Amino acid sequence: MAVKTYKPYTPSRRFMSTLDNSDITSKPTVKKLLKKLPQKAGRNNLGRITSRHREAGAKKLYRIIDFKRNKFGVPGKVVTIEYDPYRNCRICLISYSDGDKRYIIQPEGLKIGDTVMAAESGLDILPGNAMKLKNIPVGTIVHNIEMKPGKGGQIARAAGNSAQIMGREDKYVILRLPSGEMRKILGECMATIGTVGNADYQNITIGKAGRSRHMGIRPQTRGIAMNPIDHPHGGGEGRSKGNHPVTPWGMPTKGYKTRKKKQSDKYIISRRKK
Repeated sequence: MAVKTYKPYTPSRRFMSTLDNSDITSKPTVKKLLKKLPQKAGRNNLGRITSRHREAGAKKLYRIIDFKRNKFGVPGKVVTIEYDPYRNCRICLISYSDGDKRYIIQPEGLKIGDTVMAAESGLDILPGNAMKLKNIPVGTIVHNIEMKPGKGGQIARAAGNSAQIMGREDKYVILRLPSGEMRKILGECMATIGTVGNADYQNITIGKAGRSRHMGIRPQTRGIAMNPIDHPHGGGEGRSKGNHPVTPWGMPTKGYKTRKKKQSDKYIISRRKK
C-alpha cells in the first residue's frame, strides 16, 4: 500500500500525506455488524473532562470485530476488505460456509477469495488462520493474541504489529511482544497467524490542524505558556527555562516510571527497556 502526497496548492497540503485506498473493495453491507457508540468526548458521567484534548470528531459507526475467533472448524471466505474508522488497520468481512458473517482484522497478505479458519490445532500456518498458542510452531509470527482464554485478542492489533513465539515452558508460551518485552501467556489462549496489515500507516503525515479535529483530537497548550495557577511550568518573567518536566498535577514525566506493581508481573520475563 502506497503513501500518497499532494501538490501544495495550499500551505497545509505541502506536507500532508494519506494512504492509497485502492485496497478497499467495499463499504459496509452487513448492518447487524455496525453499532453507534455514544460520543463521550473525554467526559465522565458528570460531564466533567477526565481525558484532556478529546472531542467527538467526525461521525462514525463502530464495526463489531470478532476478536475471539471461536468459530472452530467452519471455513470462511474473505468477501470484502473495508475501512474501519475506529482503528488504523483494515478489516475483512468473512462469510462462513454456514451463512454467518463476521469482521476480522486484516492480516498482511490476505486477499479477497482467500479462505480462513479457526481451530484448536492442525491448521496450515497461513495468514488469517487462528489456533491455540500451544499448537502453533515456535518462531511463528502471530497477532490478535488473547491474554485470558476466551476473552478475545488484546495484544498486537494495530497496523503493522505482530508478536513472535519464542518457546514453551510448561503450560505457558513465551512471546516477544511488539514492544520487545518477553512475556509468558497461557497456551490455551488463541492467536491469529501473520502480521496485521496496513503497515504504511506509520508513514503518513497529518499535515494540518483540521485533520486532527476530524479525528477527535483537540489542541494542546504548552505548560510554559500558561499562568502559574494553571500549570507548574507557568509564569515567570519572559520565557523561563530549566523546569523539571511535570504534568499539570505535578507528576514527573518524560521517563518517570508510573507502572504499579501488578500480580501479572510474574509473567514478564524481560521488560521492553533493560
